[in-house]
Amino acid sequence: MNTEQAIQRWNQHAERYTANYDEHGGIHREVLLNPAIFSLLGEVDEKHVLDAGCGEGYLSRLLVKKGATVTAVDFSQKMLDIAKKRTHSQDTIRFLHGNCEDLSFLADEQFDCIISNMVLQDLEDYRSALHEMYRLLKPNSTFIFSILHPCFVTPNSGWIRHEQLDQQYWRVQRYFYEGTYQQLDADPPIVLYHRTLSSYVQAIIQAGFTIENMIEPKPSQEILEKYPQFEEDLHCADFIVFKLRK
Repeated sequence: MNTEQAIQRWNQHAERYTANYDEHGGIHREVLLNPAIFSLLGEVDEKHVLDAGCGEGYLSRLLVKKGATVTAVDFSQKMLDIAKKRTHSQDTIRFLHGNCEDLSFLADEQFDCIISNMVLQDLEDYRSALHEMYRLLKPNSTFIFSILHPCFVTPNSGWIRHEQLDQQYWRVQRYFYEGTYQQLDADPPIVLYHRTLSSYVQAIIQAGFTIENMIEPKPSQEILEKYPQFEEDLHCADFIVFKLRK
């Protein structure tokens, strides 16, 4: 699957993928991703932030509430249409159509921070995207991105139940495979690119970034009291969030 095919797929299924999104972007983002991202982000008041791969725009709207000036790009025009419909006119977000692999229409070194939430795994040329993020950041600024944890969420990974022991185990297979695969538990199935953790780290270094921090999100005790079904996420990490510095 190439980038154009991926864009067509997201345009085709955008409404279904985002049907259950709320102001926090859905339960997995509320429980795991958002707390990790905002803990790494710090204060954004009066900062110019790029939401790189904004989807239906929930994160851009949260950033505006925290005082940021937000530019939001996505390669799916349908996603941008949904984002604009869900964004109030007083939320000053500049939505632009663009692929994070090539944002040459944006000027160098203009952003105080860039966030890319669950995007790099959807891109065919993630290395070019990392170089673009480096180009667009002001010196000494930060890039935060989240992806599915490549060590645990792999092609054919999933829960296996051991009936005799009455226990569940998380199966990991084909970790060293790099390429596309379908996440079949989604409806419709989502097509993703799997890469090893070392491939991501090498690409980060080659782009010029320094890794400043990294979080493998797990639910807090407060969250578990609200959503006890997330106790299974204490066994292995679904996501990984990087904070990089230019």
